[in-house]
Amino acid sequence: MGRAYQNRKESMAKTADQKTKVYSKYAREIYVSAKSGGTDPSGNLALRGLIERAKKDQVPAHVIEKAIDKAKGSGGEDFSVARYEGFGPGNCMVIIECLTDNPNRTFGDVRHCFTKTKCKIGTQGSVSHMFDHCAILAFKGSDEEAILEALMSADVDVTDIENENDMITVFTPHTEYAKAKQALVENLGEIDFEVDTIQFLAQTTTVISDEDQPMFERFLDLLNDLDDVQNVYHNVE
Repeated sequence: MGRAYQNRKESMAKTADQKTKVYSKYAREIYVSAKSGGTDPSGNLALRGLIERAKKDQVPAHVIEKAIDKAKGSGGEDFSVARYEGFGPGNCMVIIECLTDNPNRTFGDVRHCFTKTKCKIGTQGSVSHMFDHCAILAFKGSDEEAILEALMSADVDVTDIENENDMITVFTPHTEYAKAKQALVENLGEIDFEVDTIQFLAQTTTVISDEDQPMFERFLDLLNDLDDVQNVYHNVE
């Protein structure tokens, strides 16, 4: 399973080749997390993880602070999660995660990316059943048995655990994210997570033809140019 996931930092680099777009995506996600789960990172593990990832991706402190300060206000923007799925070039499967304040606009923009590349947007559930919604936590370590025992003792539902080149990678259902991270921190102390994210992982992968490759790359570029798009997941090898 481990080789199927992409490091958040790498996917963000592909998602936006301009730093300002990366900053914007993080700022929006931090704002939503702080607004829904609290502005104190010590009590909001999702927010804490986001801030740590943002710093690793060299997002300036003032961008992070501004997003959190904005969430402390009583008003502000009303962003909601929107998820779309369908079939891309070469009949690959695609899931697009968005944060939007106007679902009708976002749906129209995403659908346009599909139609412009002669692809088909699907209904909810059309491809997501072929993906696992996972929390992924990776950090330096070697004793996977001790880590597994610590997670099991905390009643964490562990999907998989890998140890490769002194890097432990823990996979759990996305609903176990906070519990898993808390158990790891309590048992190991402060951890510098190489990967700390929730993603959709394809259960199977596909290889698209050389003929479809340029259209696939254009499809991704069109999606990633949309401000509302946060993440794009696919099953292309």
